[in-house]
Amino acid sequence: MKKNCSSFFQNRECEYFPCHDVENTEDFNCLFCFCPLYALGDKCGGNFTYTKEGIKDCSNCLVPHSKCGYNTVLSKFECVSELAKKKD
Repeated sequence: MKKNCSSFFQNRECEYFPCHDVENTEDFNCLFCFCPLYALGDKCGGNFTYTKEGIKDCSNCLVPHSKCGYNTVLSKFECVSELAKKKD
């Protein structure tokens, strides 16, 4: 995978890099720093939990940060766009 292209980006100068515990930082994708799938709740497809306060905790999820993260996010775009539609 080509570094810093439309489907992969890394910012090693970021104070949070990597923002998740990983063994190999070479493949850590920063493109989706804030996951666009978060709003899908339990339909996001990631490895998440809920805190006792009911907040979604994605600390253990690497879906948007993986090599295939870009394709995964795009595959769920229709679900995300449904959330943004104006409901009458």
